Amino acid sequence: SLLRFNKTVILKTTKLHVNVNSVGSYVSVCYNMMSARRLRFLVFSVQKCLSRLADKCRGYCSVSVSSTSTNETDETRVSTFKTKLSSGPTFHDFIKSSSGKSSTETQQEHEESYLPEESGLAQLRKVYFETYGCQMNVNDTEIAWSILQKGGYVRTHELSEADVVLLVTCSIREKAEQTIWNRLKHLAVLKKKRLKSSTPLKIGVLGCMAERLKTELLEKERVVDVVAGPDAYRDLPRLLALAHGGQRTSNVLLSLEEAYADVMPIHHSGHSAFVSITRGCDNMCSYCIVPFTWGRERSRPVSSILEEVRMLSDQGVKEVTLLGQNVNSYRDVSGDGASNSGLGSRLSRGFSTVYRDKQGGLRFADLLHHVSLVNPDIRIRFTSPHPKDFPDEVLQLLQERRNICKQIHLPAQSGSSRVLQTMRRGYTREAYLELVENIRKIIPGVSLSSDFITGFCGETEEDHQQSVSLIREVGYNVAFLFAYSMRKKTQAYHRLGDDIPAEVKKRRLEELICTFREEATKVNTRLIGSTQLVLVEGESKKSSQDLCGRNDGNVKVIFPRKDLLSYPTDTNPVTVKAGDYVLVKITSANSQSLQGHAFSHASLSDGHPRRL
Repeated sequence: SLLRFNKTVILKTTKLHVNVNSVGSYVSVCYNMMSARRLRFLVFSVQKCLSRLADKCRGYCSVSVSSTSTNETDETRVSTFKTKLSSGPTFHDFIKSSSGKSSTETQQEHEESYLPEESGLAQLRKVYFETYGCQMNVNDTEIAWSILQKGGYVRTHELSEADVVLLVTCSIREKAEQTIWNRLKHLAVLKKKRLKSSTPLKIGVLGCMAERLKTELLEKERVVDVVAGPDAYRDLPRLLALAHGGQRTSNVLLSLEEAYADVMPIHHSGHSAFVSITRGCDNMCSYCIVPFTWGRERSRPVSSILEEVRMLSDQGVKEVTLLGQNVNSYRDVSGDGASNSGLGSRLSRGFSTVYRDKQGGLRFADLLHHVSLVNPDIRIRFTSPHPKDFPDEVLQLLQERRNICKQIHLPAQSGSSRVLQTMRRGYTREAYLELVENIRKIIPGVSLSSDFITGFCGETEEDHQQSVSLIREVGYNVAFLFAYSMRKKTQAYHRLGDDIPAEVKKRRLEELICTFREEATKVNTRLIGSTQLVLVEGESKKSSQDLCGRNDGNVKVIFPRKDLLSYPTDTNPVTVKAGDYVLVKITSANSQSLQGHAFSHASLSDGHPRRL
């Protein structure tokens, strides 16, 4: 193409026709002198020459410039330009021209539909949810359903009736992801059977796994039609509309602000409900993928949270769990919260963070105070906290308010200070034990639960034994124990090695589980003979003759089904049902639950655990 270089070059960017005889000659001479190996330099030279010519021609509009125009002086060109500008149309001419169009013409010219024209079809489509992972995903399912319901969808609990199947996924561990991959293979068979129907089945993947594995889900697994990250649920109606039109779509953008403050989730969990108060995490623990799948930490306004809790109270909900990946680092900087600009973070003694001190805002203690006042007969829990965010004012509030459960989840992750440093947890074993002591001093009888990871990068047998000894020393009612699973994007993935063999991880995990069960049995056995206030959840899974519920410490309590007197004055027995508070005298215990006999109905205001 360079040999057939025209003497006239069309500059598309300025729509100019420029005679460039000199350029043609330049190309011809260069080509005769240059070898094939230097052709790239030739192209570069031509581009530079054209660039210089284009610079000379700037300022002209749709004018063919002859070779004589290069002799025109700067003063003449400026004068010509000013003359043309003054004789051209004015701003008023543009307004007049625009107003001359009818509103219909203007709308037709600029209108572009955001969604495909199938809003009527959405009224007929049924959506089916499957939720995997933590309580945050349960709450996200309720948020996504609230949004889709307003978009005209109908929810079904039967997979065979669904037009849309949405999987709300977890990506914290490899096993959780593998569960989803296996489920997609099953759904692919179902989707293939529906290909020839009038409404082909559409499948969406939401949540952590969607953000982390968007490419694999859309390109490698062709069964998936929609991929939406944790902050993209508002976009689901549009994404599904495009999917019904035959496109594969995704939105995994993360937000720096709370994305669903004005969305009221639709709760379907009986007399207990989850309320999200924070999303994301800034702690950047080396093993954790949450900051990469959920984004930076942001908090929901207090007013929005209180509105949802009041709504749940009106619906008869008896227990509310406040949710967040780092729930007790809550900080509302909107509205009234912004006025507390001089207050910084208040950490547990001996704890540190990887980020700078955050100034201002209403803190977790402020939120707990307001939530506990909505209804004194609603039990308040929260999860999952970080040990660094338990200043004394939070602990004292837990002790003072009867409807805030005396139960704290205190994730340790390891009992070794060396491993904790590698994990970037911001504390030592000694600081953790000091916090436990302080909690038990301020809240006597408090129940503690924890998380532990075994087999983390570089963990020695001595490190493992320190985790075993920490479980024995603290004595947890509940514990969540896992073998380490390396996740991409994390600091451990980039800087550390997953160097503990699988069989060693398995052995160490079994040791932790055995140790926990021994200690939990001891802790629960101490409750034999006490009376526990239990919120009834329903029928026991093991026997239809028994009911089950949870006490203030979040330990499962099982007791025979029978009618009870209404506490304290009623003389007629009343049937016990889900959502009732009852007093249960504990007669036996194991590591997983308490067993006893219920003897009276009760309420939070007049019934509480006590030894008889």
